[in-house]
Amino acid sequence: MGEFTGRRVIVMGGSRGIGRSAALAFARAGASVAICARGAEALEATRRELEAAGAPTAFASPVDLAVADDIARFIPAAADAMGGINVLINNASGFAATDDDAGWAASFNVDMLATVRASHAALPYLERAGDAAIVNVSSISALRATKRNPPYAAIKAAIDSYTASQARILADRGIRANAVAPGSIEFPGGVWDQRRRDNPELYNATLAQIPFGRMGHPEEVAELIVFLASRRASWITGQSIAVDGGQLLGS
Repeated sequence: MGEFTGRRVIVMGGSRGIGRSAALAFARAGASVAICARGAEALEATRRELEAAGAPTAFASPVDLAVADDIARFIPAAADAMGGINVLINNASGFAATDDDAGWAASFNVDMLATVRASHAALPYLERAGDAAIVNVSSISALRATKRNPPYAAIKAAIDSYTASQARILADRGIRANAVAPGSIEFPGGVWDQRRRDNPELYNATLAQIPFGRMGHPEEVAELIVFLASRRASWITGQSIAVDGGQLLGS
């Protein structure tokens, strides 16, 4: 029996990177898992991985997290497929890097509003489940000034604030809310994998800030996400916890 046997987990943005690693970790722990993202091919590949990892139910559906109707459709469908929801992981990001209307809109619509919309849609199911948890994926960018991506950093700071408010509001309903704040995480096809090839100066400068001398792995963030969603973290709520290999120390 796994730690999450009988529990139902949704991972928003669960087909690659941190979301995929978290979804697989939940599946290995015995949970039923539902994932969404825009790319149908990557979703189906991950869904098959979830089945192979032991998820009793592995549900996947294409969703554009900037579109409210997509989220409103996905959450009930996932709950129906799994028989409820115990855990919601809000992971998706627009990865905005430009300080213009497009960058701010991408950050607000995907990072912020998708988190709010998914949380609202999942709330009735989480309340019925009892002993439920929300984990929002923030960033260490929320914790320091930035020259490169002010929309991303500002909206991730808003995610931290929203997480604390969620924790305060939902405590009397038996729901905990926490955030994880990853540092620079590298995986095939991800932002830092691309920058290693396209902008080695930025990649190496960032690498030099990390005391361990390497980028993080998605699995290392997933471990914290799973812990915060577990009953082992029953007395932790309203927190945003950095998982960055000491990157903030070297900044």
